[in-house]
Amino acid sequence: MEQYHVKVKSVDKATHDVLRIQTERPEQYDFNPGQAAELAINKAGWKNELRPFTFTSLPEVNHLEFTIKTYPTHKGMTNELLSLKPGDELIIGNSWGTIGFKGEGTFIAGGAGVTPFIAIFRQLYFNNQIGNNKLLFANKTKADIINEAEFNKMLGKNFVNILSDEKSDGYDHGFINEAFLKNNISNPKAPVYLCGPEVMMDIVEKQLLNLGVDTKLIVKEEF
Repeated sequence: MEQYHVKVKSVDKATHDVLRIQTERPEQYDFNPGQAAELAINKAGWKNELRPFTFTSLPEVNHLEFTIKTYPTHKGMTNELLSLKPGDELIIGNSWGTIGFKGEGTFIAGGAGVTPFIAIFRQLYFNNQIGNNKLLFANKTKADIINEAEFNKMLGKNFVNILSDEKSDGYDHGFINEAFLKNNISNPKAPVYLCGPEVMMDIVEKQLLNLGVDTKLIVKEEF
């Protein structure tokens, strides 16, 4: 696998535990919205700790962006990213992934599973093709919602949030279930994009099949 060394341009917080990292972009480096790459930190002890993260920048811009949830208690790679600063280097591999835009439909995300959809929605919005695409976004609390203002701007009423650990006006409460899906999927014959924790994806996929969604219409990462 080819690898590139890229300098970090900026590090910001997207939420209380999610980083937005922008880096240089290697010449002729290509990716499609929804794809990912393996990253490592170019310093002793971390060069071989490669982890997959999704591009959240557009292919047209001259930098790369990654939106990454951190887990400080794990003492792993994402915790190490918390000390990252401009000028530090990351090691990046080639782009890969099977999540991509297959047509107007419903996107279902759990937590940081929304990251493949960020670039897809940004591309659609940039091209004035947002159409009637919808995002159903499950989180624990309002503070966990990644890019809430941007999704509101892009999607308006088609941005639907459900919170499991907090009740708040304007937000659904609980976990994604068949009733929630039935109320929010207007066209079961259109593609359904699914990304989140593995347990959540398994449960939601079964619920979609129970509602008559064709398995061929469910777009998710294939490992």
